[in-house]
Amino acid sequence: MYHIIEFLRKYYYILIFIVLELVSFWALFRFNNYQGSVWLTSANSTVAKVNRLYFDCQTYWNLGDVNEKLAAENLRLQQENHVLREALHDTKSDGGWIDSLTNEHMKNYQYISAKVVVNSNGKKNNYMVIDRGEEDGVRKDMGVVCGTGVAGVVLLTGPNHSLVTPIINNHSDISCRIREENYFGSLQWDGKNPRIAYLDEIPRYAKIKKGGVIETSGFSSVFPPGLYVGKINSVGDSPDGQSFRLEVELGTDFNTVRDVNIITTPYKAAIDTLQSRAMRESPQEM
Repeated sequence: MYHIIEFLRKYYYILIFIVLELVSFWALFRFNNYQGSVWLTSANSTVAKVNRLYFDCQTYWNLGDVNEKLAAENLRLQQENHVLREALHDTKSDGGWIDSLTNEHMKNYQYISAKVVVNSNGKKNNYMVIDRGEEDGVRKDMGVVCGTGVAGVVLLTGPNHSLVTPIINNHSDISCRIREENYFGSLQWDGKNPRIAYLDEIPRYAKIKKGGVIETSGFSSVFPPGLYVGKINSVGDSPDGQSFRLEVELGTDFNTVRDVNIITTPYKAAIDTLQSRAMRESPQEM
């Protein structure tokens, strides 16, 4: 209390001056129309600028959530688009039947959103680390996608993080097909351009067009069919000369990928069990 009294005693004339200035400004703007209108205009303009700055900052901080939602929505639309294409190709039934088929197919797949926290894209065997692990339901060999296409496959899992083998890894091998043509092959990366991969084992009688879409084939429990992978840049011969080799421009830019989704299926465990059993029993039959 003593220090407050000393402060007021020492600076009371400055405080009185400030109070008188505030009173005078109030009287000026309150009882003079012109000065009052100028004050209101300036004040409204300043408030508008402050509100705009606050809105811009809030929008910027919410971009992460927006990107996650957009990536998930884009993935859902890709899969729904695939189901509708297949339905329209096979039947001309009414739309209600197609909607029910879409819902039936989509319910088999669930998605876990994640963020890339470590990204290696300048090596032969690149990798990504995501911020979801076993405690979030992530398991080995689950597919990973982003808003622009397929990203890779989960290789190792920890409690809260997972290691992902991206397409741009020499050990990556994903079954893909040409959209609407249904010719499928193995997509692999040659360790050079991170935006280019190659689809091998395409038969030479296949009708292939530059710019055609490459998508997941669905011939595994990792990825559902119809997810966008990339587009055909050129057509060449495979190393053995027995089939075509397609140069594919990847949809995923691994230099900027941030928000991803892990694909889970309720029947993946059953498929993996059957495949493991088949591998164990094959040598005995031979």
